[in-house]
Amino acid sequence: MARPPEHDAELLFGVISIAADAIVMIDEAQRIMLFNRSAEQAFGYAASEVLGRPLDLLLSPRFVEIHRQHVSNFGAGPATSKFMGERQCKIFGRRKDGTEFPAEATISRWKRSSEMIFTVVVRDITERERDRTTIHQLAYYDTLTGFPNRTLFRDLIRQAIVVGREAPKPLAVLLLDLDQFKEINDTLGHHRGDLLLRQVARRLKEVLRPTDAVARLGGDEFGLLLPLAAPEDATLVAQKVQHALEAPFEIEGLPINVETGIGIAIFPSHAGDPDNLLQKADVALYAAKKEGSGHAIYAPHLDPHNPRRLSLLGELRDAIRAGQLILHFQPKLHLLSGRIVGAEALVRWQHPSLGLIPPGEFISPAEQTGLIRPLTLFVLQEAARHCQRWRQAGHRITVAVNLSVRNLQDPQLPACVEGILKDAGVAPDWLELEITESGIMANVQMAIDVTAGLSRLGVGLAIDDFGIGHSSLGILKKLPVRCLKIDRSFVKEMLTSEDDASIVRSTIDLAHSLGLTVVAEGVETQEVLRKLVATGCDEAQGYYICRPMPAAAMLPWLDQASQAPPRAT
Repeated sequence: MARPPEHDAELLFGVISIAADAIVMIDEAQRIMLFNRSAEQAFGYAASEVLGRPLDLLLSPRFVEIHRQHVSNFGAGPATSKFMGERQCKIFGRRKDGTEFPAEATISRWKRSSEMIFTVVVRDITERERDRTTIHQLAYYDTLTGFPNRTLFRDLIRQAIVVGREAPKPLAVLLLDLDQFKEINDTLGHHRGDLLLRQVARRLKEVLRPTDAVARLGGDEFGLLLPLAAPEDATLVAQKVQHALEAPFEIEGLPINVETGIGIAIFPSHAGDPDNLLQKADVALYAAKKEGSGHAIYAPHLDPHNPRRLSLLGELRDAIRAGQLILHFQPKLHLLSGRIVGAEALVRWQHPSLGLIPPGEFISPAEQTGLIRPLTLFVLQEAARHCQRWRQAGHRITVAVNLSVRNLQDPQLPACVEGILKDAGVAPDWLELEITESGIMANVQMAIDVTAGLSRLGVGLAIDDFGIGHSSLGILKKLPVRCLKIDRSFVKEMLTSEDDASIVRSTIDLAHSLGLTVVAEGVETQEVLRKLVATGCDEAQGYYICRPMPAAAMLPWLDQASQAPPRAT
């Protein structure tokens, strides 16, 4: 049997009163007619405080007009139904204490007799919005610094490119990281490392313009996005950033100095999309750190992934077999006697269609692959063969060959060198192998083991580019080296820079105290040569003495030099 209508009304009211969602019923004049228990809890009012009052009391002022528009925009419901339709919207409710909260509202319109009534079901979504904000923050922002993360940074670049195309204006992407940050973490602890990163982030924010964006991409790497008036402005900003980070950071009372490397890529000249711009900036960053220049702008010759370098890398193995690689030699002068005592072997690639390719375009890619081993062995074989010819012609000089980082990690190298020397009929002390400080530090113990094996053969060892690496005296003492070669960057400026002159003098004194010979690289003027003689340097090489020459020209040059040796003073 159907229940009387009054029983339905009582049942409906009972359900509404215990519903989990806040339910508010209003009349056509927007006055509150019903206010359930959940509404009391959500809004902080007792029902007796709001009945008969306008609904505006429960809404944020900014949503009052929006609610009225929702109410007035109902479509007509079915003609035979008392239900006239519903609409859903997001609102901000206002509690009794004045605080606001986000909510989802479902507004239903009903016809009762000759009047319209509205039922508003309100669901507080504060926690859901908080969770959504937290998820968004974790997905797009770095928790340590509050900066955008890599994902958001990439999106910011994409948006800037769209604007840059419409303007059009250039923009720069800069990648920055801290040198030896791992050592700081390991020595002082990750807690202090995090404090350092926060201080770095603060200085970056202070030095950049409001229109610039800065992100933390992970670890000690930061990204900068700069709208530019001109491409050269990127270099000025890089210098400004480096200057801002020069002053020591104080971490829990400890002063910490950091050095940075910065790589720069420019839109649209270097790339036209976010991924390629980031990749180009990363290439430039690697170049800046390798060269010790502080910052570098992307250039195709720096990029191990540009099509030309990849093509050359694919051809290099065949080039070695086909005899396309040739050696040039740069003589080395003994400063006191004025005699030529050695020559450094420098490899070149005589490409059949591209002409003479400098080593910078193929040595680095070869170091990143297994090709550096056959390349080094080729140079050793050719250098030994030419040294034998010079000796047979009466020139008692040595030949020097550069070793790469990978060579110093090859335990078979001493045996290979021994075989090459025997095949060429060259005495071990006629050969000198040059190693760099960075090559030593890549794997110290392996470098010590390999150099010890070479030393046992009787081969001479020299440290090349001394002064620009990070080796310690303790490590140098463990290496069986005979010679230090002072990097050309110090020699070139020693007449105009007292700091460089002091470095040269100190290196010479240090080497002599250890019983080592000193060779100065990059001698370009007679004045520098005289200065080296006065400071007690042993040997020198550079353009003033002789530029690198093809192997075929070396013997005639030696014959002429033996008749009229280059003068050191």
